[in-house]
Amino acid sequence: MSSYSSYSRVIHHATSILCSHKGSMDLAQLHRKVFQRFDISDEDFWYIVKKCPRFAVVVRNEQTAETGEAGCTIVAKTSLRLCKNYAKQECSGCQDLHLCKYFVYGNCRYGKGRKECRFSHNIQSEHNSPLLRECTLHELHEEDLFLLLLQNDPSLLPEVCSHYNKGSGLFGACTFKERCTKVHICQHFVQDDCIFGAKCKRLHSVDEYSRRMLEERGLSSDIILDLPYLYQNVYHLNSHGLDRERIASLSERPLSQAEEKSEICIHFIRRNCRFQEQCKRVHFNLPYKWEVYEGDGWRDLRGMEEIERAYCDPKNAHSPGSKPVDFLSMTRVSDPVRRLSTASSVTKPAHYILTTQWLWYYKGDHENWIEYGRPDDKQRVTSVTSRDLEEAFLTDNTAEVTVIKGNRHYFISFQDMYQRNPKHNTKRRVRRRPRFVSISEVESKVAQSSSPHKHPSTYAY
Repeated sequence: MSSYSSYSRVIHHATSILCSHKGSMDLAQLHRKVFQRFDISDEDFWYIVKKCPRFAVVVRNEQTAETGEAGCTIVAKTSLRLCKNYAKQECSGCQDLHLCKYFVYGNCRYGKGRKECRFSHNIQSEHNSPLLRECTLHELHEEDLFLLLLQNDPSLLPEVCSHYNKGSGLFGACTFKERCTKVHICQHFVQDDCIFGAKCKRLHSVDEYSRRMLEERGLSSDIILDLPYLYQNVYHLNSHGLDRERIASLSERPLSQAEEKSEICIHFIRRNCRFQEQCKRVHFNLPYKWEVYEGDGWRDLRGMEEIERAYCDPKNAHSPGSKPVDFLSMTRVSDPVRRLSTASSVTKPAHYILTTQWLWYYKGDHENWIEYGRPDDKQRVTSVTSRDLEEAFLTDNTAEVTVIKGNRHYFISFQDMYQRNPKHNTKRRVRRRPRFVSISEVESKVAQSSSPHKHPSTYAY
């Protein structure tokens, strides 16, 4: 391939995927996502990620879950920055974006129906549009562009406090303590090499003091939640040069690995799978299975029912316990976690039991989560239901769906899981979670399905 410019659509799509996954992603995962839409060879994909300035290739020392070899993380890059002189109203023309910093932070108190902000909230303005086009970022969602800026523009995020990472005690050697204007977080966690995990004395998330400081700087709660991952990306972008020899050796192996079994066999749960060990699906006694990758393979997580119960509640970002599962990043400490399940209920006839019923929620006005198709606190109902969204999602998991509630139109983006109001430029988080099924409910349904009077096609593959 002579130039990656002919693959601009692939580059744009890969950038969108990275931004919707907190700015970085395992190489093999990114390849699979891109391959779902574009028929692109391994050779061309490698050429793009190695040569395109949009991507930074970070070689990891730890083994990957798929190959048992050292792997790569791809981090999204951009040379674009916010203009420092624009806020001082001293810039007459430059190659940096003219945007309100607090708009990028997602928390500008102006421009939401009250007093108009004196700084631009328009990424497609006469000044900004040519810059975005030049960097082929003009089709990127606002939120994706802002994440890209946050992890690339050093002026937007405060530094990690080096003094906190020295000494002992709650604030380390930081003499400013709770008044510190830098973030108190474990530097080794940021560098992705903390050996202590959950037992580390340093923070691996943003505490109340740093949160208060960040909120005073104008950062939204969504960005603060993702901040530990953004700092990891910033570190990788600043500190990891390309290891040419190791990347070359990695690029020689196929990216299109054989797909692992990922769907649980509903017939095995009912004890009547006729394929037995030749079955293409996972044999397990529940319609869900939680696993953690611990360096040499996937292992079952203990307390699976309690993890599932927590996951099914859309308000939860973590499972209970001393080593909780992070449902947003699907990790436990720093180990990858995955959830296997039976087929989605919308893909099977209604009489099939123990399929997975996925429910779709949007965040309400009072930190509550409302299922699509159900009335909110003002008895307003959306035009689409969980089933409608699930069918659309399985058809195209990068699509946008129009939703009407009352007199307002919204757009749901599956790619970044937000519902947007285009008129007021506001957004709400969207979550897809399964309906909870207890072990006792599974046992009861299995017993009922053993009745000789059941519909015969229930047992057909």
